[in-house]
Amino acid sequence: MRENPMEDQNLKPELFELNNGTMRVLITNLGCTITSLSVPGKDGKLADVVLGFDSVEPYLKGAAPYFGCIVGRVANRIKDGRFTLNGIEYSLPINKAPNSLHGGHNGFDKKLWEVAEYKKGENPSITFKYHSCDGEEGIYSSLSLCCLLLLSYLFLALGYPGDVSVTATYMLTSSTTMRLDMEAVPENKATPISLAQHTYWNLAGHNSGNILDHTIQIWANHVTPVDENTIPTGEIMPVKDTPFDFTTEKRVGESIHEVNLGYDHNFVLDCGEEKSAGLKHAAKVKDPSSSRVLNLWTNAAGMQFYTGNYVEGVVGKGDAVYEKHGGLCLETQGFPNAINQPNFPSVVVQPGEKHKHTMLFEFSVE
Repeated sequence: MRENPMEDQNLKPELFELNNGTMRVLITNLGCTITSLSVPGKDGKLADVVLGFDSVEPYLKGAAPYFGCIVGRVANRIKDGRFTLNGIEYSLPINKAPNSLHGGHNGFDKKLWEVAEYKKGENPSITFKYHSCDGEEGIYSSLSLCCLLLLSYLFLALGYPGDVSVTATYMLTSSTTMRLDMEAVPENKATPISLAQHTYWNLAGHNSGNILDHTIQIWANHVTPVDENTIPTGEIMPVKDTPFDFTTEKRVGESIHEVNLGYDHNFVLDCGEEKSAGLKHAAKVKDPSSSRVLNLWTNAAGMQFYTGNYVEGVVGKGDAVYEKHGGLCLETQGFPNAINQPNFPSVVVQPGEKHKHTMLFEFSVE
């Protein structure tokens, strides 16, 4: 079984540029990964504000801890790599023990996507597409017929159910605004889908050290607390009077020492003002040294705020060395392990229905 039918088209990893004269973005078709994003600071000078590498080779070799990519079929963690849907139990690879993380060993971040459309000009854009196969992240090929029959008898299926067509479009919609539209349509089976964009941001510049002096505001009155394996307990907890209260602007490092290794938690986006087209304010990040600001808007239910807790000694662009807290992630998403938590918003998409996830990144100086 081919995991990626597009491999037959001799796809190779390439870099593509979106440039409107003010901001410049480099994206590769390997995982729809943003490798570079440059915007001006208070002095008018451009700085690259995302962690990454100068070429695609380190991404191919697995050197990036999900730098800049789109993750799926299901972002974040699925407890024990198991879920049940329509009476069938599905088993996924355990790639972050004891759970399945960001789709598995070879999630969407490690796939070569086809370029469906590439436009230059005032509002440059690029659209990638990928076909995810029935049973993706399964291991059927390594099992004997007897094992397959036994698994069938036990109603245990390997990998994600059904074929899914996926697209991702990055567009520069104004001089300092980028929009990302992710869409996925199951073709023949119901399946969980939760796509997320996993860029590590450092608004002072990718090579400027840690982000603990950045300030952040998150439009979330609640958070989903986790157990020792970073799986949500099922509780939806108010953030008031906890280290997770970012309802007003606060230094990232102010309370981080109270949260184990750092922040790696799903925030419930339940109080942001709405833009047109159903996008709500998720977060505002500011770097005091450059005065760069990122406002993030989305239609997703949650956002994983992650402070790069596991980054250690990664040699990136221009030989910059990325260390712990060298960047922060704002991964808007469905709730982690939602497929196993009936009180969380469902991430199951039926055949013919469309999963739509939009993110709007507005950069400014203030």
